[in-house]
Amino acid sequence: MGTFFYLEGAYLILAGIILLITLFVTTRPFMAKGAVKKGLTGVFVVLAVMIGAHYYMTTSRMAEVKEAFGAGKTILCESRMQRKVSQVVRISRQNEWRLEGDDFVSPNYERPFFSARCIVE
Repeated sequence: MGTFFYLEGAYLILAGIILLITLFVTTRPFMAKGAVKKGLTGVFVVLAVMIGAHYYMTTSRMAEVKEAFGAGKTILCESRMQRKVSQVVRISRQNEWRLEGDDFVSPNYERPFFSARCIVE
């Protein structure tokens, strides 16, 4: 459950804001009776499906990356440190990378890379 809130926390906050906007709009006097219930229900269902789908795709990609790393394949991770040169870091066991939980770490690199931000080459 902690992984869910870590991965989807920003989207949950945005969904809350969208629900508050929906509540505000559907309570205006020009809206039909029952608009609050229909509007909140509809928007909630759409947001829940979208957030659930995003979580499923992200965790599936994380599992695929971990499995590929275990098989010795090269993993590509986004580097946010240097935007001018190379934006991708190649991670492999041959370069002294290891997997600790959901993070790729190396004694030769100063920061870990979260597996959700990586893909298989």
